[in-house]
Amino acid sequence: MTLTVRVLSPDKTVWDAAAEEVVLPSTTGQLGILSGHAPLLTALDTGVMRVRPSKNQDWVAIALLGGFAEVEQNEVTILVNSAERGDKINLDEARTAFNEAQTRLNQISAGDRLAQIKATQAFKRARARFQAAGGV
Repeated sequence: MTLTVRVLSPDKTVWDAAAEEVVLPSTTGQLGILSGHAPLLTALDTGVMRVRPSKNQDWVAIALLGGFAEVEQNEVTILVNSAERGDKINLDEARTAFNEAQTRLNQISAGDRLAQIKATQAFKRARARFQAAGGV
């Protein structure tokens, strides 16, 4: 038995296919989903989702930029602010953006809370894209 997995962002459908297994970046840690999983609604953090279409295929990485996932009756619906398949991301550009975001985060002064929050979010987005593209 397989799962039906849909990853939907406001502007496009990133994934809509059957899968054997899904690993989600929930706000409480990595969450694995197999067929027969109990009903679930969870918040997603910025990170990398991994989908295995079948036992004979490699994992597909998708960078998610926050959202929610619902699991019910072997259907996984993922609603996100933005998402991008790892195989569509340029690894060199993602590496550069990740390094720049890391440098900016390290240069923020401890007293500037708003700048820290913005830099942390930018870093998490850059890291997710870099990891989905095959880096780190």
